[in-house]
Amino acid sequence: MTRSPADTPPADAEPSVSGRLLRSARFPAILLLISAAAGLLLANTPAAEAAFAVQHFTFGIVGTAFDLDVGHWIADGLLVVFFFTVAVELQYELTSGELRSARRAVLPAIAAAGGVAVPIALYLVIAAPGGVAVGWPVPTATDIAFALGVLAVFGRGLPSALRVFLLALAILDDIIGIVFIAVLFATDVNVWMLLLALVLTVGIGILSRQLGGRGTRAIGVSIVVLAVCVWAAVLASGVHATIAGVLVGLAVAQYPGMWTRHLLEPWVNGLVLPLFALSAALVTIPAVGAGGLSPAFWGIFVALPVGKLVGICGTAWIAQRALRVPAAARLAFPDLIAAGALGGIGFTVSLLLADLAFASVPELRDEAVLGVLAGSTASLVLSGFVVSWRARVHLRRPV
Repeated sequence: MTRSPADTPPADAEPSVSGRLLRSARFPAILLLISAAAGLLLANTPAAEAAFAVQHFTFGIVGTAFDLDVGHWIADGLLVVFFFTVAVELQYELTSGELRSARRAVLPAIAAAGGVAVPIALYLVIAAPGGVAVGWPVPTATDIAFALGVLAVFGRGLPSALRVFLLALAILDDIIGIVFIAVLFATDVNVWMLLLALVLTVGIGILSRQLGGRGTRAIGVSIVVLAVCVWAAVLASGVHATIAGVLVGLAVAQYPGMWTRHLLEPWVNGLVLPLFALSAALVTIPAVGAGGLSPAFWGIFVALPVGKLVGICGTAWIAQRALRVPAAARLAFPDLIAAGALGGIGFTVSLLLADLAFASVPELRDEAVLGVLAGSTASLVLSGFVVSWRARVHLRRPV
C-alpha cells in the first residue's frame, strides 16, 4: 500500500538482506504460498497426527477466554498484529492517501462494492440450495500481499493509475472484511468488556499524540500495555479478537503508528502470516471425487476467480461511463480485467472468514478452506497471465 515518505524510513535504510526481502512485494507472497502448501501437505501425510496434535495443544488460563489451543492463539493472538498493520495503513489512506477525498475514492469504492456483491450472489446461487448459505462472506476478500506480489513479478510497465486503483480497491475491501468479522461473527457479546476496550482505545489515541516530548519511553510502554489490554478485553467480549488490532491501528497517531508498522512489517510477513497460512491450510483433503465435495467448496471456488473478476471489472467499467470520466483518464477494459483477476486472490482474510463461518462444522470448514486455496490459486494463475499480457502491451506503446 502507498505511504508518505515522511511516515516511514526509506527502503534502503534497512540494514539486513532478510529485512529487505521481508519488506519486498514478491518474497512475502511466495513465503505465504509455501506455508499454505506446507500445511496442506502436512495434513495429508503420515506427519498429520503430530501436526494436528500441535495445532490442538491447549494452554492459557483455564476456565477463561484465554485458554486457547495453538491454532486459536495464532488466529486470535498473532493475527491481531497483522490487522493492526492493516488498520494503520487504512488510517493513512483515509486521511492522507488515495482515499482522502470522495472524488478519488468513488470509482474504487464502486468497484469494491461490485467485487463483494457479485461473489456473494454467485456463492448463494451455487451453495444456498445445499444448505450452506452461511459461507457467503468467504469469497469477498482480496489479499493485498498476493496482489502486490503478482504485480511486482509480472506487472512492470503497467500504468500507475491501475496500481493506484488496485491499492484503493484492496483497502476498501479490507474495510468490508473487517466489518464482516466484527458484525457477523460476534458471539454472546459482553457489552461491558467491549466498552472497556473502546475506553482503552481512546486512551491509546490520546497518549500516542503525546509522543515526541519528555517521557516518550514511558508513554510508549504505556501504549503497549494498553494495546494488550484492548486485545484481552475484545477477546473476552465475544467479538473476534482481530478487531482489537483494528481499533488500536485506527486510534494511534499516524506518525508513531506508521513507524510501528514499519518495525512490525518483517515479523508480520515472515512469521505471523506464514504461521497463520500453515495452520489454516492444515486440512485433510476429502477422499471423494469432485461430485462428493460440498456446495460450500464449489461456491467459494467459483465465486473467488469468477465473481471477483466480473464484479470488479463490470462495475468499474460501468462506473467510469456513469461518472463521465474523461476518455483519456479511464482505465482500459483489459486493465480492469487485470484488476478483477488480482482481486480474486482471497487467501488470508478469506481463510479467516472460512474458519469463522464454518467453525461449528469442521468438515465443512475444511472444504471451505480448500475452496479458498483452489479459488485463490486459480485467480493467481489467471492474474499472472493477464497482468503480464497487459504489461507487455503497455511496454510496447511509444512514450
